[in-house]
Amino acid sequence: MADLMKGKRGLVMGVANERSIAWGIAKALADEGAELAFSYQGEAFGKRVEPLAASVGASLLVDVDVTDDASMDAAFAQIKDEWGSLDFVVHAIAFSDKNELTGRIIDTSRDNFKNSLTISCYSFIDVAKRASELMNDGGSMITLTYMGSQRVTPFYNVMGVAKAALESAVRYLAADLGPDGIRVNAISPGPMKTLAGAAIGGARKTFRHTEANAPLRHNATLEAIGGTAVYLCSDYGACTSGEIISVDSGYHVMGMPAADNL
Repeated sequence: MADLMKGKRGLVMGVANERSIAWGIAKALADEGAELAFSYQGEAFGKRVEPLAASVGASLLVDVDVTDDASMDAAFAQIKDEWGSLDFVVHAIAFSDKNELTGRIIDTSRDNFKNSLTISCYSFIDVAKRASELMNDGGSMITLTYMGSQRVTPFYNVMGVAKAALESAVRYLAADLGPDGIRVNAISPGPMKTLAGAAIGGARKTFRHTEANAPLRHNATLEAIGGTAVYLCSDYGACTSGEIISVDSGYHVMGMPAADNL
């Protein structure tokens, strides 16, 4: 490894288990020398995160509910007290009632719409505001999105709307924070076999379809997504901001299935 992240400290939010995209990113950053802190929500997720954090030498763990201002205040106060500053943040947090990811979006309830947008989009804006105050020498912020933000995708419904809002937020945050030397970007992987992905109806069919029709004929790997995050968080990403970077083996360029699958 080239120690691309040596001397940099960052917060990773959204690790659920060793198959999480957030964990793939965290592992890649740690392998390049980054010092990591992890957030989790509640005791159950804390027990999952603790051994993973220990495996990369991370000792700073913060319990945070992104829908609660007091919890957010306490979490970032803890980071400030222990570290004083941040160099990067990885935001891998999204949620919607899986029962509303089936059927038609026209049937989306008001409560789930508000909850989905709050957790999946506003939380990144709120995290960015708090984290930017700790990025005294500039820094990098990354969130995760999906192609369902731009094109209708079965079983995605309100999450597509939430991710579209998130991608717009990336651009506005990049403009807001750019003068302070802070870069804001999103990574858009294709379907992944993760805990979050499994909650989406038809996940197995979607995974097989993209694998068969992506130009590279396979889905993204955690290692490839992690490597993209390393680029964005390292000094090599110094002039990249406001981007939605697809890491989906090229599937996003396809207008129709591959000829053999028509």
